[in-house]
Amino acid sequence: MASYEPSAESALWKDYLRKKRQNFFAQVALLAVLVVGFLPLSPEANAIDLMPSKPKWAIDETKWVTVGMGFRGSGIWAENRDYRNDFSIDNARVYVNGQVHQYVKFELNTDCFFCNNTHSGDSPKMQYNILDAIGKVEVNRYVNMWGGRMLVPTERGELSGPFFQATHDAFKTPFFSQDFSTKFGSGGAGRYGRDDGGTFWGSVEPGFIKGTLSYAVGVYRGLQSSSTIGPNQGDDVLWAGRFTYNFLNPEKNPGYYTSSTYFGKAGDILALAFGTSYQRNGAGSFANRSDFLGLVGDILFEKVLPKNMGVVTVNGEYKQFYANYAPAAFADPGCFCMFDGKSWTVTGLYLIPVNVGIGKFQPYGRFTSVQPNHSSNREEIEGGVNYIIDGFNARISAYYQHGDLRTKGLNYAPDVVGEKVDVFKLSFQLQM
Repeated sequence: MASYEPSAESALWKDYLRKKRQNFFAQVALLAVLVVGFLPLSPEANAIDLMPSKPKWAIDETKWVTVGMGFRGSGIWAENRDYRNDFSIDNARVYVNGQVHQYVKFELNTDCFFCNNTHSGDSPKMQYNILDAIGKVEVNRYVNMWGGRMLVPTERGELSGPFFQATHDAFKTPFFSQDFSTKFGSGGAGRYGRDDGGTFWGSVEPGFIKGTLSYAVGVYRGLQSSSTIGPNQGDDVLWAGRFTYNFLNPEKNPGYYTSSTYFGKAGDILALAFGTSYQRNGAGSFANRSDFLGLVGDILFEKVLPKNMGVVTVNGEYKQFYANYAPAAFADPGCFCMFDGKSWTVTGLYLIPVNVGIGKFQPYGRFTSVQPNHSSNREEIEGGVNYIIDGFNARISAYYQHGDLRTKGLNYAPDVVGEKVDVFKLSFQLQM
């Protein structure tokens, strides 16, 4: 986010849920100081920029480097015994982007993996290492190529990353292979939505229907298995692609990345998308293997209301995964036990146009349903409010969650159980 094991993934969730911090109230105080620290910001901070402004060092017009950072954290209060009142470091990233030629660029991003595991007995250990490492050939809007370690193009949720989501706690539905895994190479299929491979992307205007068609397709390493453990004994690769049609205004993001809201700054948006991912022998165990096929459809609708009445945003997603391995695979410690079934989620947000202090309030609601074929269903309802100070660069969120998504976690075995819990979170993110 070691060879992949269902128990290892479960342990990751337990580490997240029971985060062993000893001085919670001191850390909450630190959070309060950070929040209060926003107050001296000038009124100009209300302006919403879709992309963070980064320091830039230029040699000439075609050679330059930019450096940025991103940090996300949460305070958590929960009723269930598996949770503890605590502070979570969700992400701590450094971004490096550059250009060495008019058509040749690069991107290098780092993150703090397992950042909540800070005690001597925690496993896996906290690590600060490479998230993205991409070489880019960008010629025009129609055809471009990226190669290296990058996001696999499937769903809007992944391509928006954690920092360009409409809500702070955004990843609710089952993961594709590259985010379900915890490592690259033998026994793993990538990490944090990234995998090694190549992506072709671009956009066109077909003309027969008003709007813009964007595409991103590629081939990636996918799940890799050793000679005696895991289902992929033939070194089959993973294929993935995503196609998006913008019927109103086009979305303007770097490469094939997306955002889950534009705070009304991009005008009216109606984007329908379809994504898919396929790998032969990409799920199950050595003895009980199956192909993996993941399908996703998502929609983003954003309307700027007339007469400065605010901005309405709706995000919807439906997933259908086919990973038809036998339930006996769950008994194999080397099982890559992908989700098999369907899920959906919908989020509605309203950005109130009135400035309150240095920002604007954006109340929202969300519902998620996950329905595995061989395990128990799980659901969650969430309601909260975002305080938008500077778009994605400075945001505070307070929200309530009720359901069993967290307690049941990523374990889709037939006998998994988990009670519904009530959770309150106060989260923030900073970006430059």
